[in-house]
Amino acid sequence: MATSMVVLATRPPEWTREQFTLWWRGEHADHAMRLPGLQAYRHGEVVFDYDHADAPAWDGHAVLTFASRDALDAALKSPQWAAAVAHVGKMKGKRICLVTEEDDLFFRKAGPSAGRAAT
Repeated sequence: MATSMVVLATRPPEWTREQFTLWWRGEHADHAMRLPGLQAYRHGEVVFDYDHADAPAWDGHAVLTFASRDALDAALKSPQWAAAVAHVGKMKGKRICLVTEEDDLFFRKAGPSAGRAAT
């Protein structure tokens, strides 16, 4: 079963949402992509918050997926992780960082042909 680190984050107060997204998907992603054992790395920009429609509570999320919890733990002990953390520095945004074990419910319920175009 895959293990993921899920991060919700807000931008530093002096940054625009666009600056933060460009930074996260650009130079910060360059650091994260070097993590040993990383199998997938997805980023989402928050475009609407149903709970806070006037001012979203979060600016984005990332999902970093590894084969196992052991693989994630090894990545978190690596010099590449230390470099990624140093790159964030003291940005003054807030974050929530969770470790999850994932189950692909879509695939499990719909089967291997789910989502494929009819031919």
